[in-house]
Amino acid sequence: MRPMAQIAMVMNLDKCIGCHTCSVTCKQTWTNRAGTEYVWFNNVETRPGQGYPRGWQDQDRWKGGWRLRNGRLVPRAGGRIRRLATLFANPEFPRLDDYYEPWTYDYDNLISAPLGDDVPTAPPRSLIDGEPTAVTWGPNWDDDLGGGPEQLAADVVLRKVSDTVRLDYERAFMFHLPRICEHCLNPSCVAACPSGAMYKRMEDGIVLVDQDRCRGWRMCVSGCPYKKVYFNHQTGKAEKCTFCYPRIEAGEPTVCSETCVGRLRYLGVMLYDADRVGEAAAVADEHDLYPAQLGCFLDPEDPEVIAAAEAAGIPHDWLESARRSPVYQLIARYRIALPLHPEYRTMPMVWYVPPLSPIVDALAHTGHDGEDAGNLFGAIDTLRIPVTYLAELFTAGDPAPVEAALRRLAAMRTHMRAINLGEEPDPAAAAEAGLDAAALERMYRLLSLAKYDERYVIPTAYVTADHVSDHGAGQGCSLDGPGGPGMPAAAEGFHSPPVTRDERLSGRVNLLNWDGKGLPDGLFPPRPEEGR
Repeated sequence: MRPMAQIAMVMNLDKCIGCHTCSVTCKQTWTNRAGTEYVWFNNVETRPGQGYPRGWQDQDRWKGGWRLRNGRLVPRAGGRIRRLATLFANPEFPRLDDYYEPWTYDYDNLISAPLGDDVPTAPPRSLIDGEPTAVTWGPNWDDDLGGGPEQLAADVVLRKVSDTVRLDYERAFMFHLPRICEHCLNPSCVAACPSGAMYKRMEDGIVLVDQDRCRGWRMCVSGCPYKKVYFNHQTGKAEKCTFCYPRIEAGEPTVCSETCVGRLRYLGVMLYDADRVGEAAAVADEHDLYPAQLGCFLDPEDPEVIAAAEAAGIPHDWLESARRSPVYQLIARYRIALPLHPEYRTMPMVWYVPPLSPIVDALAHTGHDGEDAGNLFGAIDTLRIPVTYLAELFTAGDPAPVEAALRRLAAMRTHMRAINLGEEPDPAAAAEAGLDAAALERMYRLLSLAKYDERYVIPTAYVTADHVSDHGAGQGCSLDGPGGPGMPAAAEGFHSPPVTRDERLSGRVNLLNWDGKGLPDGLFPPRPEEGR
């Protein structure tokens, strides 16, 4: 057993209203610089829909994540030789059109237009070259079915279950899916990076890009199956969601969590056995990936786990946070949170509680009691949001874990309704969902009543010796300079080690002037024996 700690997130999709507040606040904090106009570290997609970038789930096209070959995990994009052959012309790299060409409006035309009979307009102009442009796509183009049936038909997941889903507007279904970087246990973006700039922090599991080491090869963009790594065309560097690590280090939640209107996000510590990760990601049957990842998580109440974690150097306050972690409760104890596309074999650490809400309205229209346990359990197979669609998103197509999670949510709803009406709850409903009455009430409190300090249980930062030796003290993602993005007032009291830079790893590398002998300066980090 090799215990490690990871800051993880759970989102309750039953509470997401698609207001995009999380996306806007993240945009203003992290990606309001030149070259990031099209970049959304946090975006809210409407399902069904093509997502952002368009069709990001189609790994036959993008070659992201891992695949099994002769029982071994290999990058779907190919080995080192293939990546080297496509270093300067990557066929799996998304074009700007797959995201969208960012635009603004010619407001000066409104202000300076001469008096006339026609009302002046503000035509759109590209933020890339300033030329007039046509607005044909955006980061939330699928929102509220705005794309129409011809757009929804391009949903990659919908194509897998199209024989069981109708797309006509009378019976259309939709829900919102907020997405950030998954900060995976087995990140394929880290494996794809040729320069070692992408790395996973030892102390909290956050995946970052060292901007000084990044050479702009963009292999991480194609290697990430969730397409949550972006290329800044101004700096020539890769950028991604940082999990607001300056805030996390100070014990504060991420910006998207802090500003979420629906209070649907939970943050906490998960303990996992690093020795099991590779084996769990390489199970042969994709339906076994979800239970295999569950098997990697360690019980923070287990004395043996606590002793091993302390021996590994995990601080006491992190272990205490793991015991109080709302994320552990939702993922491992109640098992109502599920991973996003486990078939990518990256072991994602942003999980989702599947949506249940439409089932009550659907039952009410039939004249039945929409909150009755018998009706709820019987109708789960006929949800307006098809279980098969949710299974393709969260459990690699296996409907059993999704149905089990929805049954627990339905049992909680029925149990609490009886209590609120002064009736005697039916213990059979809880038993059928695999829980008891006390567990349902605790689950209800966590999902519906939990206060700020119950939803966000985040210990302050600690630095491991391995992390310092691998990446150097203070080498973060290099976006956190004085006055830079993501540095909240709450983090002022956190004293991080002094930042050290290697000037030979700064700027760009001009390979056109390289004579082909030796290694060009700045292409790779210096060797330890060089003493720098």
